[in-house]
Amino acid sequence: MNILIAGAGGFIGGHLMKRLKSQDHNLICADIKPLEYWFQIDEDNKNFSIDLKDYENCKTIFKSKIDFVFNMACNMGGMGFIENNKAECMLSVLINTNLLRASNEHKIKKYLFSSSACVYNADKQKETFIEGLKEDDAYPAMPEDGYGWEKLFSERMCRHFYEDFNLDVRIVRYHNVFGPIGTFDGGREKAPAALCRKVINAKINNEKIVEVWGDGEQTRTFLYIDDCIEGTMNVFNGNYRDVFNIGSDEQVSINQMLDMIENISKYKFDRKYLLDKPKGVRGRSSNNYFIKKKLNWSPSIKLQDGLIKTYKWIENQIQQKSNIKKFSRF
Repeated sequence: MNILIAGAGGFIGGHLMKRLKSQDHNLICADIKPLEYWFQIDEDNKNFSIDLKDYENCKTIFKSKIDFVFNMACNMGGMGFIENNKAECMLSVLINTNLLRASNEHKIKKYLFSSSACVYNADKQKETFIEGLKEDDAYPAMPEDGYGWEKLFSERMCRHFYEDFNLDVRIVRYHNVFGPIGTFDGGREKAPAALCRKVINAKINNEKIVEVWGDGEQTRTFLYIDDCIEGTMNVFNGNYRDVFNIGSDEQVSINQMLDMIENISKYKFDRKYLLDKPKGVRGRSSNNYFIKKKLNWSPSIKLQDGLIKTYKWIENQIQQKSNIKKFSRF
């Protein structure tokens, strides 16, 4: 099949590209970033460094024959980024709008939109270790300001394109996806990668303090990237147009996750809690009953196992950068 991946230069988009490429599909890959900044790239694909917020650019992409569209594109990052860049996050609505218009015009066979757990009603996330959020807990609407509103609005747009134009749509809500070949510094990283990086640097520099945003008691579930791709493909290939959670139900506090990373690193440290930093909701967890019932899918990789792989990858990246700096002195 001929498949467009919008946001192919990003973390999830790059892993999705690898999965689809292994199945011998013809891939058209688009991302706003210059090609040298894509997380993963395959020169055999049609690769476009292009801004899909401009409809003329979407028309350029759709000059290629396209059967399926995966919209993984958005301007996002960890809590520090989305709380401080609300307008930029909301502009991603233009990408989904343009892709839906072009998909309808060109009679695309199937369209997948990647949404987020940030759409869920904040009133249901005020305590730690909450009950898992069911798909219908997004309403009455009170999502994460900025990023969450954009995702919820775009979900509804997808639904209405099916109702009005019979465009076959799929919608997934991702819950804190992490793993190798992702962002681990620069301000857009999420908690697992950020904490791995902090611990690795503390160990390298023999520092005994690791900074933690908030009091460490806020809770989340974290989904390893391989499970994310597997769940996404199950939804895409299924026969349901419902919204599905793609997340883990292994809920932990930030402190508990940091305990795991401490054990993985074999390095003891103290914690400095930064209570003035963005913390997000108090508790968030994925309820996976619906996707298990409809598609017989549930995540298989434990948080501990995913953290080991992520820690080792980030450690290797940091060591490589350190070696480059050492050699550049000579």
